[in-house]
Amino acid sequence: MTRTARPERLTWLLPSHLVEAAGTETSGPRGRPRRTVRDWIVDTTIFLLAAFVGLLAAETSVKYSSEPVALTDQIVGGLACCALWLRRRWPTGLAVTLSAVSVVAPTASGAVLASLFSVAVRRPFREVAWIGALAAAASVVQVFVRPDPTINVVVAICLGIVLILLVTAWGMLVRSRRQLVEALRDRALRAEAEAELRFEQAQRLAREAIAREMHDVLAHRLTLLSVHAGALEFRPDAPPEQVARAAGVIRDSAHEALQDLREIIGVLRAPGEEAADRPQPTLATLDTLVEEVREAGMRVVLDNAVTDPGSVPASTGRTVYRIVQEALTNARKHAPGTEVTLILRGRRGEGLTVEVRNPAPTGPVPAVPGSGQGLIGLTERATLAGGRMEHGPTPEGGFALRAWLPWPA
Repeated sequence: MTRTARPERLTWLLPSHLVEAAGTETSGPRGRPRRTVRDWIVDTTIFLLAAFVGLLAAETSVKYSSEPVALTDQIVGGLACCALWLRRRWPTGLAVTLSAVSVVAPTASGAVLASLFSVAVRRPFREVAWIGALAAAASVVQVFVRPDPTINVVVAICLGIVLILLVTAWGMLVRSRRQLVEALRDRALRAEAEAELRFEQAQRLAREAIAREMHDVLAHRLTLLSVHAGALEFRPDAPPEQVARAAGVIRDSAHEALQDLREIIGVLRAPGEEAADRPQPTLATLDTLVEEVREAGMRVVLDNAVTDPGSVPASTGRTVYRIVQEALTNARKHAPGTEVTLILRGRRGEGLTVEVRNPAPTGPVPAVPGSGQGLIGLTERATLAGGRMEHGPTPEGGFALRAWLPWPA
């Protein structure tokens, strides 16, 4: 799986509201979310743009107004631009105040547009609508209170209203995009949680399946114990040779039963299934499985170097059988028409290795829902048996599965 960057290293690229929602940003004074680097860049850019618009208005004010009025406009415009640093904390109050100030101070027009953008980004549509209407009304009144001799009255009114509408629409577009990002993030978190639940469910079902199979093995061992112990109980006068033979069988059966039981400790058996109807495959029946899939039209190349499959422990043989069975099933579903190679190696004391490979499919492969759950169960089975299993795509585009299981000497 490809390693991704740590989330805390990317928070400077996110707005503070997304960082706060993700739970990766510390709080500033009085519990407020601290500004990220991105927030500082945005706030500085908006401040400079508002100051630029204010300077344009101040230039006109100097030409066509008295010196005291022009100086007052410049001071008010500078204060209005500085007040924009409060737009994240009080967007509505700041927009209303600046709209009222802009009626008599055209240098605050840039700050008004910036505050309207903040309101459109952070507040609901109804609040944005009446604040936008207030700013439009203030823009119309400003044309008559502080007219610009270089621009026609109708043009000035239309220009002010168009700018207000454009800034408001831009802010609402940003708000919609943020809401979409938050919705996608929540959906991704839910999908991740659901995938984790499916993984846990598949793991639990795999353990229950292993417990059901081991139940049959333990039942067989305990039956042998019961039979030979009963013979010793009802034939106390049996010859020493028979007593020794029965005791040896009891000892071997108890040892094997404890070994099987150790593999499934802590795994619960699901009720409602009868074990008598389920055959117990072993490594000796692996050839039969291969012949069955060949008769179904699948090409399988078997390279089996285990000369004495009957000497392999029953639990290990069943695990190998299930691994091969699932691997052939996956190859038939995800790579139909390809040739599957099955390699089996091992000896006593060294363990048993099984490898299944198939090349990339030549044609389109339909999507199969629930894929990957069987491999989770196989990995759990191999781990409980004291072994390990690895699987994944090959560099050529195919798929390979390799498992190792212990084979006591």
